[in-house]
Amino acid sequence: MDSVASYLTHQTDTTASGEVLDLASGLIDTASWLYAHWYLLAVAIGVCWGAGEAVVRAMAAHASAERMALELVPNRHFDPGLEVIFRRGVQLARASTAMPWWAPRRSKAVQIRLRADGSAPLRYRIEGPAGGERLLSITPFGPDITVNRARPIVDEPREHTVRAEFILRGKLTAPLREVPLDPDPLQPLVDAVSDLRAELGDLAEIRLDIQRAPKWALRARRLQLMSAARRSERREAQRSARWLRQDASGIEDSWSGQLQHLLSDRSGSGAGAGRRLVMPPVPRRVEPAEALGKLAEDDHLVRVQLLVMCASNTEGRAQARLAQLQAAFDVFGGRSRWAMRGWRLGPWRIGADQWPTRHAFERRWTLGHCQPPRANWVRLEELTGLLKPPTVNCRLPVLAGDLPTFTFGDPGLLLQGTYRGPDGKPRLVATYAEETLFEVGTGKAGGGKTERALAQAIGWAHAGGGLVFVDPHRDSWPRATPFLSHDHLMPRIALVDLNALGANPKVSSWNPLGMHHGQTAHEVVEAIADAYGAALAWDDASAPRALTILVAALTVLVAVNEKACQAGRPADQATIFHVRALLTDAGFRTAALAAVADRLDEESRSWWTAVFPTLPPDAFSVVLNPIARLAANPVTRAFLGQPIGAYNIRTAMDSRMIVWVCPGGNGPTDRLLTALLARDLLRAARSRRDTPPEQRVPFRPYFDELITLTGAAPETIAAMFEDLRKYRCHVHGMTQLLSRLPTPVRLSLLQNASTLATTAGSKTAIAAVTAEWGDNPSPERVATMERFEHYVSLTVRGRRVGPVQLRGPHLDTVFAAQARPGRVPALERAALDKAGALPLDELTARAAKQLDKVADFLAAHAPAGAAAAHQSKDDHGWT
Repeated sequence: MDSVASYLTHQTDTTASGEVLDLASGLIDTASWLYAHWYLLAVAIGVCWGAGEAVVRAMAAHASAERMALELVPNRHFDPGLEVIFRRGVQLARASTAMPWWAPRRSKAVQIRLRADGSAPLRYRIEGPAGGERLLSITPFGPDITVNRARPIVDEPREHTVRAEFILRGKLTAPLREVPLDPDPLQPLVDAVSDLRAELGDLAEIRLDIQRAPKWALRARRLQLMSAARRSERREAQRSARWLRQDASGIEDSWSGQLQHLLSDRSGSGAGAGRRLVMPPVPRRVEPAEALGKLAEDDHLVRVQLLVMCASNTEGRAQARLAQLQAAFDVFGGRSRWAMRGWRLGPWRIGADQWPTRHAFERRWTLGHCQPPRANWVRLEELTGLLKPPTVNCRLPVLAGDLPTFTFGDPGLLLQGTYRGPDGKPRLVATYAEETLFEVGTGKAGGGKTERALAQAIGWAHAGGGLVFVDPHRDSWPRATPFLSHDHLMPRIALVDLNALGANPKVSSWNPLGMHHGQTAHEVVEAIADAYGAALAWDDASAPRALTILVAALTVLVAVNEKACQAGRPADQATIFHVRALLTDAGFRTAALAAVADRLDEESRSWWTAVFPTLPPDAFSVVLNPIARLAANPVTRAFLGQPIGAYNIRTAMDSRMIVWVCPGGNGPTDRLLTALLARDLLRAARSRRDTPPEQRVPFRPYFDELITLTGAAPETIAAMFEDLRKYRCHVHGMTQLLSRLPTPVRLSLLQNASTLATTAGSKTAIAAVTAEWGDNPSPERVATMERFEHYVSLTVRGRRVGPVQLRGPHLDTVFAAQARPGRVPALERAALDKAGALPLDELTARAAKQLDKVADFLAAHAPAGAAAAHQSKDDHGWT
């Protein structure tokens, strides 16, 4: 039995050995066949990988088909803290996972797009899964930022395009440099695209994809780093042991070592026998926190993909832009830094622009897929500068899209000055005329306020616009005439000059009481009474009787003029100087009241019959004294003493005229005349209510030396800055000191100014303007500007631009091509003729005879006289 069992056991062992040998032989044969036919194995692996990659790409493309896009627009006060920005980063990381469970990881990302294409200095967009829109729409940034649903951007092809992908280089476990929030971390990127020119097709875009870190990839990366750290530590220990042994051997073999050895032998001590025992250093324990660095903790760790694309239609500009952006990213570099992916071979660089990586770059760029390099692990704290739009601490350039370039002859633009861009190139900039409602310019004398206003007015005139330039000192007229001396402008220019230059100067004429232009009677009375009250500081509390007497007298004289015009005799109208005759000449008063009794209401007739006779004679002196001063000046007597005045500011508004008004001084008489002119301008503008808003022709009054003008009519000027916008009259004012203006005027100016500008001056004077800008720039900075430099805040497309520093336009430079100095005498003659100017002596003689003409008219139109023919308007004056 034992022999049988032994036999069976032997047979079993023999069979098992044979099977093992057969299996080994088969494996060897298979390996030999695969080795001989390795290409078949490679093809099979490649096919499987390609099929898997195709499936993953199709799934990722399908998952990315529905993406949302949000554009974040900060206001001027956007200044988030570190905690707020960090919370936004957490939102972005969480939103990156708002995808279906089956979506490949490359499609689970949120993309930050920083784009500069000429429409804005740097547009900030967020794109990502559609499921993350609700999470990302409500930001922790608060009310200082506006979140808008953005449409897809379609770019036109450019002739030259460069691409780049940035990866982290250096010590990969070390964080990027901690960049402070002031100045803004985005400032280097903004500076890199600040000289972008949209007309050349320039485009620069940065895309930062954020993806939550997968746990398995993080564990694998940690194992790799720990293994590398341990290997490095072992190599370091081995190197130290090798150097230690070499040092020990060197010491024993040296003369000193041998001498020490002989001395120890003679002393009989056996301790020195043999070679010294050297203990090799033990490898130091690797600390995970030290080896893993920023990868040691799982919290707020993300993978990022940084892609950059620059394009232009001009060769070389795209490459230069990419180099600028590369330099801008160096700001974030420390022990770890951003560097372009690829290799450099002499003058050539192999990167995202070349095969085979270009196709992958364009696929990721188009679909928004995130496939970052293994090294691109960062913590949210490192991305602080890129997780928010530009803040208040970012200095943004002024692009052509922000502030349009001035084009001569364009009626839609209003010249503002010369802006020198970051590239040093000057550009004439403008605002849109329909948005420039009111403008205020301040600064010291000779700083360039008037020159800037003249350049703007001349450009507006050449574009076909109408304006009135009120200059008490007349200096602006000879400065502007060489650039207005054009044949197509001369028929529209009128000069009302009351400075009386020369032996027998020519003076225009104006009858504030004239009704030959079809004015409304009560509006004329109200305008003159208000002008008197403003110039003489009258009101219902301080001078009620004087105002009552003046209004009653004006009501009668306006009624007389209305009747004269309807009778076809406008040359027999009364003037403001007939107030004296009406109050002091009983015969004239009786005739006037009798002639217009049917035109006066019961209350007015009752006042003349019941109240007037009770007034003492000295009650009229306060009313007649200002009129007497006007009559004593031959120029104002000639200007205001004509029955049919040529000056008609309403006609000037509607016919796009260019009117220069030089009142001639700032004394009491001049202030009263200025007040009359200003109030008439306000009345004429308000009278445009009879015209539909879309048919009202834009008109621009320019007021030089507001201190002088508002001294005469503060409430009138304030009302202009408050009301005239409705009637498409847009006021421009210049003054040296805002603090010298009356409070109502100053408040109205600052409240309604579409454009606020200042030149250099004292810090105290400038502080009132810089305070409106939040002292940015500071008064100290503005006070040290050079001559003709301005800080200006402007309104463009409904938002404020600036304050930006502009150089005021100089007429001899900006309009050099339009200068016609040889045509100035012809312009002077044409402007005076258009204003109906006649020699002073002739007008003075006419004014002296007007009282008799009015008296004759009243006598001829007693109540029993024949009815006069109706005439609502007359063609006298400007047409």
